[in-house]
Amino acid sequence: MKNYKFFNIISSVRSYVLFFGLFVLLSGLLSACANVNPIEKDSLNLAPLSDLPVEMQQSPVTVRESYQFALSNPDALKNVPCYCGCNAMGHTSNYDCYVQDIKPSGEIVFDDHALGCSICVDISQDVMKMTREGKSSPEIRTFIDLTYSQYGPSNMIPVD
Repeated sequence: MKNYKFFNIISSVRSYVLFFGLFVLLSGLLSACANVNPIEKDSLNLAPLSDLPVEMQQSPVTVRESYQFALSNPDALKNVPCYCGCNAMGHTSNYDCYVQDIKPSGEIVFDDHALGCSICVDISQDVMKMTREGKSSPEIRTFIDLTYSQYGPSNMIPVD
């Protein structure tokens, strides 16, 4: 009878050790996956949220970050076109979807077009991702042209 109880105890301990080991292994795997972030905000130069009008501050994260990126990285978005058809509005780059004008006083006149245009925001998010990855301006432009030309006309002169 004593041997039977001893083997039950050993079996229970093994079960607990096995369960605990699997728990630790799965926790490690899940936490590693949780840290994957396609756009790491800290690695990009984004304008402070307070620089945006309230309607942009309250917009979805991708829209808000795109406006913040446009303010801090105007050349990155001025170097890529938009394919949403906003050329009819006078836009000459993806940057124009976010910023209409910067007055001599430094006051920024925002364009609210990107608040409701997923193509504009998707283009900006791709530029942000590729900038974070260290891609060059020509690489980014080529990717944007190849990816988004199916949606409409470019608002920039094509690059050869």
